[in-house]
Amino acid sequence: MEVDLFQQGVDLMLYGMGTVFAFLILLVGAIHLMSLIITRFFPEPVQPEAVVRMAPAAAAVVEPRLQAVIQAAIDKHRGK
Repeated sequence: MEVDLFQQGVDLMLYGMGTVFAFLILLVGAIHLMSLIITRFFPEPVQPEAVVRMAPAAAAVVEPRLQAVIQAAIDKHRGK
């Protein structure tokens, strides 16, 4: 009787795990199919590339004193 009860428990466990596994496989397949349908019939709109404007060369000049302070801070951070 104990072996029969144990066998029923194992059978029930395998049946339940098989059912969950089959459901998850179907769910992954359905999600994949929906993804294919969405990307085919509703593609992403193409965005125009943004124009990058360069700053004037005069604005890019850094004062020598400020540059020395920045360089000292970088050297201290890096442990030099």
